[in-house]
Amino acid sequence: MPDHHAHDHAHDHAHDQAHDAGPPGAGRPRLFARGSFLESSRTANILRAETTGGLLLITAATIAIVWANTPWSQSYADLRDLRVGPASWHLDLTLGAWAADGLLAIFFFVAGLELKREFVAGDLRDPRRAALPVVAAVGGMLVPALVYTLVNVAGDGDLSGWAIPTATDIAFAVAILAVISTHLPSGLRTFLLTLAVVDDLLAITVIAVFYTSHLELAYLGLALLPVAAFALLVQRGVHAWWLLLPLAVATWMLVHESGVHATVAGVLLGFTVPVLRTGGHGDRGLAEHLEHLVRPVSAGVAVPVFAFFAAGVAVGGWDGLTSALTDPVALGIVAGLVLGKPIGIVVFTWLLHTFTHADLDDELSWVDVLGMAMLAGIGFTVSLLIGELAFGESSALGEHVKVAVLVGSLAAAALAAVVLRLRNRVYRRLCEAEERDTDADGVPDLFEEQAAVRDR
Repeated sequence: MPDHHAHDHAHDHAHDQAHDAGPPGAGRPRLFARGSFLESSRTANILRAETTGGLLLITAATIAIVWANTPWSQSYADLRDLRVGPASWHLDLTLGAWAADGLLAIFFFVAGLELKREFVAGDLRDPRRAALPVVAAVGGMLVPALVYTLVNVAGDGDLSGWAIPTATDIAFAVAILAVISTHLPSGLRTFLLTLAVVDDLLAITVIAVFYTSHLELAYLGLALLPVAAFALLVQRGVHAWWLLLPLAVATWMLVHESGVHATVAGVLLGFTVPVLRTGGHGDRGLAEHLEHLVRPVSAGVAVPVFAFFAAGVAVGGWDGLTSALTDPVALGIVAGLVLGKPIGIVVFTWLLHTFTHADLDDELSWVDVLGMAMLAGIGFTVSLLIGELAFGESSALGEHVKVAVLVGSLAAAALAAVVLRLRNRVYRRLCEAEERDTDADGVPDLFEEQAAVRDR
């Protein structure tokens, strides 16, 4: 029978070492260094959930695209444009709008929980470990926006969509990893997840600041009341759904009425939930408890349904595809995702490496950085959302945006797959080393050795 006390002691001991920036014995800081066992395990669990959601997302988007290009395409458009909801509350929205404004608020609630956890108890708490994903995410946002802007200035296009190629779709990205059977070592897994978390924060900030067409301050002020009540309850450890859900819905409705995109409500509510353990949830804080409950709804329902309603574009055959991709807006999006994202992430990571004299972690190379950067060029969910906000759901430019996001994300996925598959033998060896547990205490040897060296 296993010694549970010994396992818990080893588990907590490894957790205490979560935030050191370097590997055992390192005198210089390391990029993509392995974190603690607890952090690595948690990241792996999250990415497994996102893999399932990503496969559902790809399936839903494929069904939508196929349906929209059949003789029955009008039935798809009719379903997407069907209005439901009370008109007296200004909530007689189309199903497509409900998916974008309502269901994606669930996605951003999970993003808010994840963000707060990272800032309070995760990698972003330690400036040394936070530097890499934050700098990479900023580079991965600025350069695609610059690429899009340059293409549209040169082609006399529309600059409104500058933010479309700045997003990273973590679910789509890890689904691609699953499809090509690539096992990333823990340092790269953590980097990819944390990069996506910071990316979500930047994306929701851009949506709130740059894509708010009108602002009703009275409704925004009123929204603070249910947010405050929600915060009071969760800070006291209350997690009864019949109390929290009505407050969350009220917050969403008031933010929606204020003119700020309603998904912002999800992030605000996520930020109020305490991260640190307060008792009553086993070994998890309330944020992790709620994330465990809500993430399957987000990954398995909210994002795939949004993808179904957002991705259905009538391409119009080869002529329609080439016509769409000659639009400067579409060219800017594809160039931003396929070129801007990897260039931004790699260059900003290299600048961090140069100015901090930090080395890449053992057995990793700049090819791995390039592979991760290409994977981050999969925009999809948030790119489609920003495209709708910039150009409208069914406009000609909006249709071109959908084509460009699909083409750009698929091209980025294909390029990343080629690069990462070339390194898969190295990744498998690193993963096997990280999973080896000769004393069978539940904590792999490498993490125990790492914790022991740091204790010296």
